[in-house]
Amino acid sequence: MERCGWAGLEEIYVHYHDTEWGVPEYDSRALWEKLILDGFQAGLSWITILKKRENFRTAFEGFDPHVIADWDEAEVTRLLADPGIIRHRGKIEATINNARAWIELEEKGGFDTFMWRYVDGTPLQTRFATQADVPPQTPLSVQVSKDLKKAGFKFCGPTIVYAWMEACGLVNDHIVSCHRHDECAALAR
Repeated sequence: MERCGWAGLEEIYVHYHDTEWGVPEYDSRALWEKLILDGFQAGLSWITILKKRENFRTAFEGFDPHVIADWDEAEVTRLLADPGIIRHRGKIEATINNARAWIELEEKGGFDTFMWRYVDGTPLQTRFATQADVPPQTPLSVQVSKDLKKAGFKFCGPTIVYAWMEACGLVNDHIVSCHRHDECAALAR
């Protein structure tokens, strides 16, 4: 069975590739969680985040933006001492900030609606032959990044946003020979 080359051989990575990556995500809170995790991944490998994801969920109260939005320096200090997550002050503070920005967008019609409008509610279907063909960012991810920043989000540059769009299935970037390409395409609403 052929997979995208980045999935490697490690079980946690293969499972993520085969069951989650590229599956269209329509839940607003889940979309936000994945954006936050992609922000934490900046400068690191995704497998590092995958291995710590459950620790992140515990440390960040299940990624409940309504809880996180009220956090202050005491929570930042607590998280900086937590060896189960990535202890980066800027990324932790951005998460608190992004919870507040998420709430504002949620109240204006939904973070999910805000995000899915960029692709008219239907995942973009690419047909890349090799992993080398997949771009690190696109004009669309540049625009989404700009709009997220305008809405108050941090740690959401165009490369982070594009990786997040791939992970959440807004764009199907499984290479065409990957067994998940057509499976994910069939999941589009």
